Amino acid sequence: MVASMTERPTPSQRAAYRAFRTITTRWMDNDVYGHMNNVVHYSLFDTAVNGWLVEKGVLDILAGARIGLVVETNCRYFAELAFPDVVTAGLRVARIGNSSVRYEVGLFRNEDEQAAADGLFVHVYVDRATRRPAPLDDALRTALQEIAA
Repeated sequence: MVASMTERPTPSQRAAYRAFRTITTRWMDNDVYGHMNNVVHYSLFDTAVNGWLVEKGVLDILAGARIGLVVETNCRYFAELAFPDVVTAGLRVARIGNSSVRYEVGLFRNEDEQAAADGLFVHVYVDRATRRPAPLDDALRTALQEIAA
C-alpha cells in the first residue's frame, strides 16, 4: 500500500484482505461537492477496526482493562464514495508489536473489487486507568493473527 514519492500508488484489491465489515453510508456523509467528505473515511476506518474487535470479543469499550489509542492514520483516495453507496471495509493486520498494531483498511464501493480508498490505522494499547502502554493480551494477539497479512 505504501508507495515512494516517485511511484503512483495503486488501489488495493478485495482479495488482499482477511476480514470484511459492511457499512451503510448516510445522507450527511456527502459534502457540497456531492461525494463523501474526506473526514468520513477516517470514521469508517475507526468503525471497521473497532467493530471487528468488539465482534471478536477482544474489545470491551466500557470496562476493558486495555484500550487502543490511535497514534497514526493515513488515507489514499482513488475513487469517490457517496450516499447511498454501501461500503465494504476490508481489514488486515500489517504488524503486531508488543503493545501496538498496524491495521490496513480498504474501502470498497458497492461490489467494486478495487478500493476507492486505502488507509492505515495504528493503535497503541494502553492501560485504561494509567494511559501507559500495555502488552497485548493473548486473546487479542490470537484474533489479530487471524487477519495478519
